[in-house]
Amino acid sequence: MSPSPPPDPDLPRGHVIDVDGRRHQAGALVRDLDGPPGVLFCAMRTDLTSVGLYLSALAARRPVALLDPGLSTDALPELADRYRPALIAGFDIGDLPGYLEQAPGVHRSAGDPAPVHPDLALLLPTSGSTGSPKLVRLSRAAVLANAHSIAAALAIGPDDVAPTSLPLHYSYGLSVLNSHLHAGATVALIPHSLVERPFWTAMTERGCTTLAAVPYQYEMLARLRADPRRCPTLTTLTQAGGRLRTDLIQHFSSLVDRFFVMYGQTEATARIAILPAGRLADKLGSAGRAIPGGALSTTDDGEIVYDGPNVMMGYAESADDLACDDVMRGRLPTGDLGHLDGEGFLYVTGRMKRIAKVFGVRVNLDDVERLLRGSGPVAAVSGDDRLVVYAEGADAAACATLTARLSSLLNMHWSGFDVRALDRLPVLATGKIDYRTLERLCSR
Repeated sequence: MSPSPPPDPDLPRGHVIDVDGRRHQAGALVRDLDGPPGVLFCAMRTDLTSVGLYLSALAARRPVALLDPGLSTDALPELADRYRPALIAGFDIGDLPGYLEQAPGVHRSAGDPAPVHPDLALLLPTSGSTGSPKLVRLSRAAVLANAHSIAAALAIGPDDVAPTSLPLHYSYGLSVLNSHLHAGATVALIPHSLVERPFWTAMTERGCTTLAAVPYQYEMLARLRADPRRCPTLTTLTQAGGRLRTDLIQHFSSLVDRFFVMYGQTEATARIAILPAGRLADKLGSAGRAIPGGALSTTDDGEIVYDGPNVMMGYAESADDLACDDVMRGRLPTGDLGHLDGEGFLYVTGRMKRIAKVFGVRVNLDDVERLLRGSGPVAAVSGDDRLVVYAEGADAAACATLTARLSSLLNMHWSGFDVRALDRLPVLATGKIDYRTLERLCSR
């Protein structure tokens, strides 16, 4: 990396506090990214190097794919072969052919990187740690529009400080970074789990004012009887990544000045709807109204549709897709079911797609079944913030083995998986698995 290029007026103007407590202006983290034009694959850790790479890519108008640094050794070569990135940073690439070391931790393609669309800025995986090859294509305009809308809806100001309570390769965690830096606020990099004591020590030392979490994290905090007021500067809590029990919403909202419930998708650069803190009491159970600049509607069959400038350009499943035009045109059929009340408040009632959320991370259920091939007949369905797998003919020991295997393959805590034994998996007349019956079993 070379010295800083001239400042870009569209870039975030806030600050980042590193893990050692040093404060950095976001623009000062931007460096020139040498190498052939094309996509940057970035292992997005909770550290200054990763944030600097991300901001540098935005400044250079180089598309960046933010990937889980815990990707399996098999997943990275598959993704590199599929998308032909120009640069790979932060990964131990081993003997990956066709890439030469350009700088410590940064490798450049020695071949022909895939051409990209001039508007493409960001690529995010659709299903968390499964290593699924499908990526969401997001434009620069979408990233900036969503950051602006979130900052406005949450009234984020220059005095606000948010910790990295969520992974930065996860769209919700990244939106916290984007919205705060866009508003001139501060993001504190804290490489600890929300339920660990060092996290809260760092929160207090950095003077954090707001905290973002997914339902599982709030469940854990409640189980541990943790009180957010242990951080005296904390005034705001936000929640997205799935449905949180109303009793926990009421509990945590009673401990802080403001509690925001939100709804979103990676395909909309993170957030779609926000429930204002002042309407929490009379709209309990709602995901809120569309963010500024967006609009919500439902189809005749109940599917939620979002229109806004933050909608993705489309999906990418191969290098050829990276140069494609915007096929969505600002309209996103979400695949979720719901309805709007007379004031335009959204109520999400279910899903149309085969997607589960585990600890707030989207996991493709078909990918899970694919990963468990060879383990006997299995079927995966979405549970309450966990993934439920039914294993035909399994005993207790086999269920425990499958749980450990999923935990390892997806790089998630074992408690996010519930493997249950069934004598026979239910099937339809067509011979396909009867997922609706399994979902009913799951809800009992």
